Amino acid sequence: MTLPKVVVLGYEGAELVDIACVTTAFGLANRLGADPKYDVMFATVKGTDIRCETGLVLRADAAVEAIENADTVVVSGGDGHRRAAHDPQIIREVRRLAAPARRIASVCTGATVLAGAGLLDGKRATTHWLYAAELASDYPAVEVDASPIFVRDGNIATSGGVTASLDLALAFIEEDHGPELARYVAMGMVTYLQRPGNQAQMSIFTSAPNPDDLVVRRALNRILTHPDADLTTSSLAAHARVSTRHLTRLFHEHLGESPGSAVRRIRLEIGARLTATTHLPLSQVARRCGFSSAETFRQAFVAKYGVSPRAFRATQTRP
Repeated sequence: MTLPKVVVLGYEGAELVDIACVTTAFGLANRLGADPKYDVMFATVKGTDIRCETGLVLRADAAVEAIENADTVVVSGGDGHRRAAHDPQIIREVRRLAAPARRIASVCTGATVLAGAGLLDGKRATTHWLYAAELASDYPAVEVDASPIFVRDGNIATSGGVTASLDLALAFIEEDHGPELARYVAMGMVTYLQRPGNQAQMSIFTSAPNPDDLVVRRALNRILTHPDADLTTSSLAAHARVSTRHLTRLFHEHLGESPGSAVRRIRLEIGARLTATTHLPLSQVARRCGFSSAETFRQAFVAKYGVSPRAFRATQTRP
């Protein structure tokens, strides 16, 4: 079986966290059962070591010019992004790798490199908010939006500052292997990804605090990883091995809401994420999130977010 090749591209002055968040997330997905596994590699021009923004030296796995048929290409950001965007060899290799790739992405100021390669012309993109005005000024053909955590326009994704790369990697893992594996990767990296609702990308992870109670956590994990299942209070109680009355009491005590309310809220959060980060038909989004129909999903979405799923998608992604 051919492994999906994930190439993370670095250069002198790249930000170490930009690289590590991506490689660690995909590596952890492998250890947690991704099938097929990812072939993750860190590449530089000529395979040379680089000195990161922090001063640490990072050894490359491969020379970027020797890599063929990458599935996913991720360009890191960092203080060296301007030089990299004007380096003919880096730009040539980014264009070459991007041509057959299924996905091309950047972390933070790595968007400058994609813009320098002409890959963001006519596309909506984001970067670290501090550099958004500079990107818009230097590359007027790019539609820069500084507010989102990350943006997907076709097969190109750009993300905001540093740790937004983790949101991006988790979205890719969810796309490839489903929400359950993405959930476990996030748990393994000890992150809740509790992004505010007014951010452009909504998290699949509950906005409520991670409860200490094991019963509640078991029930929440069932909701998060199987939103299309039977999630009635009696079903959740059976899964958690307690009575419905006890489960209801625990939910009110630890979350301040009933099990039914938590199910509705989390299903909508997952629906919002899928609406914003995928091109799935809304009828499929509705089914994946446990709604009986696209219309039921639409009504619930409007009631919670004040906008229809279709209108929300139009503000977040492009086909």
